[in-house]
Amino acid sequence: MRVLIMMRRSPALVTLGCALLVVVGGALLWLPAHTQYALDDWKVELRANGAPARASIYDRVTKRGGTSTTMYFRYELAGRTHEQEVACFEVCRSIGDEVPIWVNRADPTDFVTDFDQLSGHRGRMQGLLGAAGFVILVGAVPLLLSRIPFRRWFPRRTPLRRSAAPGGGGAGFTSRSKHKSGRRR
Repeated sequence: MRVLIMMRRSPALVTLGCALLVVVGGALLWLPAHTQYALDDWKVELRANGAPARASIYDRVTKRGGTSTTMYFRYELAGRTHEQEVACFEVCRSIGDEVPIWVNRADPTDFVTDFDQLSGHRGRMQGLLGAAGFVILVGAVPLLLSRIPFRRWFPRRTPLRRSAAPGGGGAGFTSRSKHKSGRRR
């Protein structure tokens, strides 16, 4: 028990904990960017290899407070009718509009629209994790920097001492007066 208490108070462990917080925050902040690149690649692949279809927007719902809007698509593929939702980010079409889509042949609920929006609400969780990573970094970076012993590694420089002028006024004394010294030549 005593060893655990001493380990908790160890400055090295606290510094290591702060460094781990920075790493975790950075990883969480990196996740949304990585996910977005993967989703962009998936859009290109679906457009190249997906089955073309036409979807009709049959409903549009806005959450309370107007924070987000979702469109509901209905489309037919291989003789079956499918329904799927698409979040309104940049484009939000009206009810009754027809939209060209490209559907994943292996998963008919997965498609990309002509305005580059993927089906479902992809990346929402990664965005929340990215925001959490940012908050962790804002707290952890100053903590880590406060743990670094800069004074020990870079001690303050002591000012250079002036040597006494030869032949005047006493040993080690340097006059800083603006007046001429009383010495005769």
